[in-house]
Amino acid sequence: MPDGALIQMMYVFEGSVLERHRLAFFPAPHLEEFQNNPEIYLEDEIYADVIARSIVPFPLRFDYDARADVYKEVEHPRSHLSLGQYENCRIPVTSPLTPSRFIDFILRNFYHTAFRRYADQLPAFSDAFSESIVRAERNVVHVQIPVGATR
Repeated sequence: MPDGALIQMMYVFEGSVLERHRLAFFPAPHLEEFQNNPEIYLEDEIYADVIARSIVPFPLRFDYDARADVYKEVEHPRSHLSLGQYENCRIPVTSPLTPSRFIDFILRNFYHTAFRRYADQLPAFSDAFSESIVRAERNVVHVQIPVGATR
């Protein structure tokens, strides 16, 4: 990303069936370029938000794994969200994410400013994977993936 953040998208298919994915967002831990040329960044409100001292960058990851030897109901949901580097942070998610949903999520939640809505400039997609959540995972706090168009 222009601010130094990294996005990782990995999908593994068995034929036409999704077996697993890893979608990660690693915010820029520091901005060396900002330290050397601050005037470039201070003119752009997105960078002002990113470098604010009140911002604590932490990675997040959406994982999906349908392999029977990995999945454990509630403890290791097929589809889950991990926040930070906590090994056992697995918040159930209703379904795997498509690339368009993941990019929309990142832009909407980490790059929108008061004056610019970057996700609104993406084309609309209605693609989605089938739900993978089970009843026990719905009974704990979880993340719902929309099933309609991205906007």
